[in-house]
Amino acid sequence: MLDWLSDNRALVAAVIILCLVGSFFASIFYGLKQTRLREKDQVFGDPERTVGGWFWAVCGVSTLLLVWFYFSWGSARAFFPQAANELCQVAKLHEAVSPVTSSLAIESRYSKSKTLLVRNSRQLDELQARLPVNAFSPADAARVTLVMQNTQQLISMMATPDFVDQKTIAEIQAIKAGYAAITNELANPKLGWTAPAEALAQPSWGITEPEIPMLPVSAKGAMYDALARDAAAISKDYLKIRNLAPAAKALIAETKAMIAALKKSPSMDDGDPQIVKERADYMKAVDRIFKRIDDGKIFPSVVMAEMQVAVQTMLDQAERSKGSLGIVEMLFFPAGDIVKSRTQCTEQGPGRWLPKPTDVVATFFALANPDVENGGGYKGTTLLWWKWLPISDVVSFVIPDALIDLLPGDYGRLNDEGRFEPNYKDWMLALAQGDVYLGAIPMLDGHIWDSLFRVLVAMFFGVLLGVPLGIYMGVSRFCKSFFDPMIELYRPVPPLAWAPLILTIFGIQDDGKIFLLFMVAFAIMVISARTGASGAQLSKIRASHSLGASDRQILRYVILPNALPEIMTGIRISIGVCWGTLVAAEMLAGTTGVGFIENVARTVSDYELIWVTILIMGSLGLIFDLMMRWVIGRLIPWRGKG
Repeated sequence: MLDWLSDNRALVAAVIILCLVGSFFASIFYGLKQTRLREKDQVFGDPERTVGGWFWAVCGVSTLLLVWFYFSWGSARAFFPQAANELCQVAKLHEAVSPVTSSLAIESRYSKSKTLLVRNSRQLDELQARLPVNAFSPADAARVTLVMQNTQQLISMMATPDFVDQKTIAEIQAIKAGYAAITNELANPKLGWTAPAEALAQPSWGITEPEIPMLPVSAKGAMYDALARDAAAISKDYLKIRNLAPAAKALIAETKAMIAALKKSPSMDDGDPQIVKERADYMKAVDRIFKRIDDGKIFPSVVMAEMQVAVQTMLDQAERSKGSLGIVEMLFFPAGDIVKSRTQCTEQGPGRWLPKPTDVVATFFALANPDVENGGGYKGTTLLWWKWLPISDVVSFVIPDALIDLLPGDYGRLNDEGRFEPNYKDWMLALAQGDVYLGAIPMLDGHIWDSLFRVLVAMFFGVLLGVPLGIYMGVSRFCKSFFDPMIELYRPVPPLAWAPLILTIFGIQDDGKIFLLFMVAFAIMVISARTGASGAQLSKIRASHSLGASDRQILRYVILPNALPEIMTGIRISIGVCWGTLVAAEMLAGTTGVGFIENVARTVSDYELIWVTILIMGSLGLIFDLMMRWVIGRLIPWRGKG
């Protein structure tokens, strides 16, 4: 079933999009209706006014998913599954003409010839102005100057239409005629274009890598594919054209000989390495400019004007020939394009870095497959599954070895026969180190569980130690004055600033990550509990004293309930900050966890996997927050109603 859904994800996406559109309009209609019914019963600012707005949640989620489908080109794939392949064939035509367009003023403001003329003339003037006379003899300096004058003369000859021979003009006219023929074919396409059988057997858009099938699957695509091959042959002929008149060839041969002689000629002082290097660098610069000219790729703009018009006309006609495909591209392929690069067509723009929702779901199910041996999970670990956990591993995690050292007595010793005689302390050490088998229990396992475990353990200790300290800092002058500088010293420091130090001390195992998260949660819980405790109304405390309440009773029945809303808010904040810090810590050093998956995906630019990890983090954060809302509603139902 999952395989069928994966292979037909475009159809699945179309059904989902239609359902989302229906949900969007239905939720708006129902929401407006409910608003009209309640507007007379509830005034603005009433907390009950915000309860029960599930229909607006449906509206928001539907809007978010529709925007995602649209900008990821998921809508285009759902309703126009052949469009990407046809645009790929158009991209083939653009790639076939790219050697010509890159040399003309089509893809840039200036033609390549004009750019070379201006740049090389300027660099020749600069070289002539800084001729190192101490590195050349007078005769060599004169020859170097003549080389640069010859190079400038070559530039002038190639930029002058009178020096272009008739053979070159005829070759340019043939190229222009070839592009004109393609333009005519685009304007008046012949009938009978069909997709080959092997093209129809290709996987559809987005099922395999590369995502877009290369062979044309429609009649229009077959036409563009054939014309792209014709254009590629014409462009290949264009690259062979040289603007080298007989006079230019003679001047090139003469200048080459002069440069070769100058390179062999000694400098003014061969014993001075600085002078030798200065001469070599100068001759290298002169030779580099000459080699940009001697290949004959500079053409007068007057000669290439008709060529540019022919190419531009062909490209414009190719856009007009898209017809309905052009409308689909404009409406359903926002902010990007499909380009052809050597062996494949790729999506550029948001379609590249924003994977389609159905592709993300398919990637998630592949990760969630617990069958690691057959490709499930990630890097040999399941995403979220279960395993048999030895109880001894739990005991060894809880009981530190140093605690056993504090027990009375010595460890076992060797007897007279050289045999080791363990005692109770050795058995306790083996228990603390997990060497005693105590059975096994089922336990969650996988990347998600590893991340959850680290957050939950850190939060447990952060709340356990941070809340009491914060409460006493709110009621005790000594606790506040003694601990406040310590807390405020490290609290403003970003968690990632501590990460390299903590990971260096503890290593890349769980204890280092847990301690880092504990530092984050501890500071937040201390501040939250202290704020809640110090915010207790003085009138309530004085009333409690007047009724004969003890300090412990006031702390239990007045200060703690008053601090509870702040404490619960601190827990919500701590979970979010710990989760973000954990992912960063796992990216820095880790072999499991959601952050580890994203870090590997980032290095290989696997955008689908990156988005899967982002959605997993967001979903877990939302689940945590919903749980905390439920707990807050149960523990402090009076909040907001005082």
